[in-house]
Parts: sequence; structure tokens; C-alpha cells
Amino acid sequence: MYERLMPEMKTGQELMEALGRYPAYDAGIREGTVTERLTALSDIYDVYIPSQMSSEIYHKLYLGLMRSLQKKGTLQAVRQQYENGKGIRNERGNGIIGGSDSFTIIGASGIGKSSAVFRAVGLIMEKEVIEVKEPYCRIAPCVVVQCPFDSSVKGLLLEILRKVDEVLDSKYYSNALRARATTDMLIGSVSQVALNHIGLLIVDEIQNVANSRNGKALVGMLTQLINNSGISICMVGTPESIPFFEQAMQLARRSLGLQYQAMGFDEGFCRICRLLFRYQYTRQGMELTDAVMGWLYEHCGGNISVLVSLLHDAQEIAILEGRDVLDMEAFEDAYKKRMSMLHDYLEPGIKRKKQCSGRGRKDTSRILESRDGQDMISESGRNHVAERKHLPQLVMEAKENNRDIVEVLRENFSVEEVAV
Repeated sequence: MYERLMPEMKTGQELMEALGRYPAYDAGIREGTVTERLTALSDIYDVYIPSQMSSEIYHKLYLGLMRSLQKKGTLQAVRQQYENGKGIRNERGNGIIGGSDSFTIIGASGIGKSSAVFRAVGLIMEKEVIEVKEPYCRIAPCVVVQCPFDSSVKGLLLEILRKVDEVLDSKYYSNALRARATTDMLIGSVSQVALNHIGLLIVDEIQNVANSRNGKALVGMLTQLINNSGISICMVGTPESIPFFEQAMQLARRSLGLQYQAMGFDEGFCRICRLLFRYQYTRQGMELTDAVMGWLYEHCGGNISVLVSLLHDAQEIAILEGRDVLDMEAFEDAYKKRMSMLHDYLEPGIKRKKQCSGRGRKDTSRILESRDGQDMISESGRNHVAERKHLPQLVMEAKENNRDIVEVLRENFSVEEVAV
């Protein structure tokens, strides 16, 4: 009954067009004042280019909401309301409606998973509130909350009530504070509210459970909430949460879902570059060549948020410094001046292994591991090996073999050429 009030599920090209967001752009803005162009430049952050990840997340959320709505109004739901009432009265209630409707969306920070979730939610929630006349009921299709940094069970329960009050203009949150409800009473209250008024619950920043002693308690509470309300719960976070959910079978069951990594250097990445390069605000623009796309991938590591920041900051620096030219120099400036703290994370295809600690460590050089599993010695490692040869010895070898000294140095040291 309730599911009939949902908008029809979109697929294919229709879905991609609905998910995409492209702010209007007028090339004439490049002749505007500095203030006008810098203000318009922020439109780059509003661009949303859907991908296969966006489509999968939309369908996962839509079907999760559909399963939740199908359980509402059933005989089991009525019986569950009675059991939840026991919990509110601080008595022992049972989970009758049950279900294992939880799933995760795990992805590296900055790849756009949260943006995809909010775009999907915006498309699913054509109506902010679903109203049913017989029996009268008001339902919030999607409620999005953030996992507390300390994984506080009570804090998350109160936040769910507060979000429901924002949508339905109810007073569950203030009533819970006034009653000084215990955690057990709150679980019963939130279960009742979720059963009657929530379709899909989305918990963002779920990786907070990995570094908190309350993590297992919070996931256990979410499991109880599923069993007592029948709603679907989506947990969104970074790969940091994966080891936590792999600890035990009962946790692993709750974490089945979608996992994503940074983009590869493929047609999808090139398409995003071409669309973003339409938004140029410097007096002199830049042509997007294969070499430029290669440089962008190397310096963003396939991370779309970093790519957008590079394009934005390069133009901002060029405009503010009066050069007003988008070129490789502007990109280099943006990468060096604005993203120095990200350099260790933006090496494409390479990730650092943790250094071992202890007195028995034989080699202190850093080791790098490529995505294909091959180990490579880092710059410090190469320099450590190169210490066996002195610089005069290398110069003599270059003269004797009639070789370029720069090439010889590159074989033994990390060499960076600087234009003068």
C-alpha cells in the first residue's frame, strides 16, 4: 500500500540525466571583473557528474526503501507496535517483524559516495513526507544522520528523533529529553518511531565505530533497531571500517553491500575531465589534451574531489596573481601551494606500507607497494643504497663512459630539474 506512493524507479539514461547537475555557464563571464569571476568559479563545486557508482547507489537505496514500506501496515507491524510499547515502558519487548535489511556503502574519502547518496535521496524523495489517509500516517522516506565521533548509542538515538522532528514537525526529541529516557527506553521509542514514520535510515561516517570502544554496542543497537522496526538501514563510510566489520560473523553480516575505490585512468575519468573543463573563468583558457589528462590523473590519484579542487584552485591562483591564464604552471602552483598535505595520499597506484617497529629492524628505508603487488624502494631507499658511491666517483665514471652526468645521477639519486 505505502510503496504505491513512491515515484517510479528510474533506470538507464533517464536516471543519469536526472542525477546529473550542471550549473549554467556563460563563456562571457571570462570578460567580467575579478570579483564576478571568482564568485562564479565556485559553481565548479556544484557540478555533479553521475557514474556507474551513482546508479548502483540509487537502486540500492530505492529498493531498501521499498522493502521497508512493504512491511508497514501489516499484521506483524501491528504486533511489533505492542512489543515496542513494552520497551518504552522499560519492560522487555521482542523483535517480531525482524529482517536483515542493513547494507553498507564503503568507499575511499573524496570519491563522491556521500554526494551520490544525497543525489539519490533527493531523487527518491519527490515528496519530503508520504501521507496515508487510511489509516492516517505520515512517513519520512529517508532520514540521514551522522554516526557520533564517540559512537555514542544514546547520542545517535536522540539524533534520529531530532531528524524525524525536523521533517514531521513532531516533538519526539523534546519529549525524550523531558522524560530523561534511558538508553533501553530510547531504543523502544526510536523503534516505534521508525516503525511508524521512517522508511530508510542512512547512517553516514560509520567508520567512527572502528576507533571507538562503543563501536560494537552501536552496531548492536542498529541491529536491534532493524529487528524491532523492520526498516532498512544503510551505513556509509570509508575503508577504515572494513577491519571492524570483519572481526565477527554477526558484524560481517550487517556490512554486506557496495564497495568502491578511486577511479582508474579510463574513459570515465576522461569524460569527467572534459565536462569539468567547460567551466573556465580565466581570461585565457586551456585546451584539454591527453597529456593534461594524464597529469591531472597523476596528481589527483583518481579522486574526483581532488580533481575538482585542482581545477578550482588553479584558476583562483591565476586570477588572483594577475596572470589570468589557465595552464600547467597554474596547476603546478595549485598542487604545490594548496595540496601539500595530500601529496603522500595522491601517488596513483602506490600506497605506503606501515614501517615495522622494534629493535630487530634491519632496514629503515621506506618501502612502497604498487597496486599490482610489486614492491619498489622509495626515494629514501634509493639514496640509502647510493651512499655506497661517492659523488666524485660517479663523475669519473660518467667521463670515462662519455655519459651525461645527469643521467648517471638519476640512476643513483633522486634528481629534480628546476627551470631557471
